[in-house]
Amino acid sequence: MPLRAPFAALALTCALLLAVPLCAIEAAEFSPEQRQAIEAIIHDYMMQNPDVLLDALRAGEEAKTNQVLRDRHHEIFDDPATPVGGNPEGDVTIVEFFDYRCPYCKQVQPSLQALLGEDRKLRFIYKEMPVLGAPSVTAAHAALAARLQGKYEHFHAAMMATKGQINDEVVYQVAGSVGLDVDRLKRDMAAPEIEQALKANLALASALDIHGTPGFIIGAHIVPGAIDLDALKNLVADARKG
Repeated sequence: MPLRAPFAALALTCALLLAVPLCAIEAAEFSPEQRQAIEAIIHDYMMQNPDVLLDALRAGEEAKTNQVLRDRHHEIFDDPATPVGGNPEGDVTIVEFFDYRCPYCKQVQPSLQALLGEDRKLRFIYKEMPVLGAPSVTAAHAALAARLQGKYEHFHAAMMATKGQINDEVVYQVAGSVGLDVDRLKRDMAAPEIEQALKANLALASALDIHGTPGFIIGAHIVPGAIDLDALKNLVADARKG
């Protein structure tokens, strides 16, 4: 009995999109010989056209990413516990997950500052993601506590500019250097809502498959790792196009 052409095409499409041998079709639909023939067609097509499979897999990953961005939109873009910089009414938002002890975060910081200086229509969201040990946790707590004294961005910029080893003592020295009341800061750092905010950031990063710092969200793109100024500008331009 010959293969039914429409099913052969369907099976091939499913294999390409889902990277599985066959779609979930009732076993009674085809004989073992027919299934073997379909699998051979799929195998040969994938071997001859590997780019098609890669494109399909990328499309699948993009669809998954877009779904997560939709499902977690409020947490990503509108969480009141998250500091916002740039233009709060900007037409494009950049979200950065970062750690103050991360050398790659410090590497990309000048590009971010340049971009925000040039483009006054950008909104910037700071997602504290302390993943590099206890001093990183201290620094993230201090940053969010600095917000209560109206100096979050001052502290953030100073911490990103700090060279060398960062420990708790350095964190408090930086806090004092930007005019923070350090005694008050230490009290505010113990607030349970700060710990809750940091845990929420880490859980959100995991849901977005961001497992290291820095990690960016720009438009519909999740971008891991440090990127240069031109790449940032291109992503912003893409986001503006919709």
